[in-house]
Amino acid sequence: MPHAFLGALLVAIALAFAWSMGAHYTGACMGMSYASGSIRPRPALALMSALAFAGALLASHAVELTVGKSITGGSTFGLVGAAATVGSTFLLTTIFTWRRLPTSTIQMLVLALAGVAVAHGTPVRWSVIGGLAVLWVCAPPIAFGLGFVATRLADRLLSAEGARGALSASMTLVVMGALASFALGANDVSNASGVLVMTGVGSVWTAGLLGGLGLVAGVLTWGRPLLEKVAFDIVTVDLRMAIGAQFAQALLILGAALSGSFTSMNQALVGAMAGAGMARGRATIHASTVSGILRGWAIGPVSGFVVGFVAMKALGAIGAG
Repeated sequence: MPHAFLGALLVAIALAFAWSMGAHYTGACMGMSYASGSIRPRPALALMSALAFAGALLASHAVELTVGKSITGGSTFGLVGAAATVGSTFLLTTIFTWRRLPTSTIQMLVLALAGVAVAHGTPVRWSVIGGLAVLWVCAPPIAFGLGFVATRLADRLLSAEGARGALSASMTLVVMGALASFALGANDVSNASGVLVMTGVGSVWTAGLLGGLGLVAGVLTWGRPLLEKVAFDIVTVDLRMAIGAQFAQALLILGAALSGSFTSMNQALVGAMAGAGMARGRATIHASTVSGILRGWAIGPVSGFVVGFVAMKALGAIGAG
């Protein structure tokens, strides 16, 4: 295939994947604001789309370089391999979204990238993946601790009773949702557009811009199902607990992204919600829903590697033929 055509195809797949992620993470960013009645669905999705775009454009450069340069040591398997990587992860994310099962696109992307590299014969920096895996394991307990502390602080700082206190807490929760949306753009956009940096199709600025536009489209066109799942199926929290959990999630995710690492929005949120619940001495997560999410976490990375490997082998066979 002509190089220009392959480049255009890669950009199209990256945009489609970013669209799918935008829809997939609406609940993780704005679900609690919506569930609490602090904001209506359409304004929630509009606010999220604006902040996710800003995060992708302004704060995603470090993780774009991680995907583009660090996992394979700067080695590239070409536009075909890049398309296999992002196409595989896009397909899996879309399936999980269709099944209304939150999972980690980051873990699927990293393992799909490894699967494609192995199939192509490109060296993989397993030490980098191992470091990311340590962060993935540690993120929920860290979020738990942050959620516990943040909820206690919210109880102290937002303790006013009556309508004024409720309004203040509602507005603060919406701000926390906006912060989480910014963190989403910084943390997750490289899943879709990091391969543009890897292949030289675009710079970190171009990758952030294109990926951010894809996130906006996903939030606005298909974001409501996951928004409602997180809002009404997973959590049982009051306003100050929601503020603590959302702040803990955003702080952890944004800190990781700015350092060049990235971790799961959903895992961070679930850990933070559990910490918020512990601050009150009660459970805040519905066990049946969490068991489904845990299955998604277990299946996601393995499926990413397998589908990436198979896709690269298939595309390589087609190219050879």
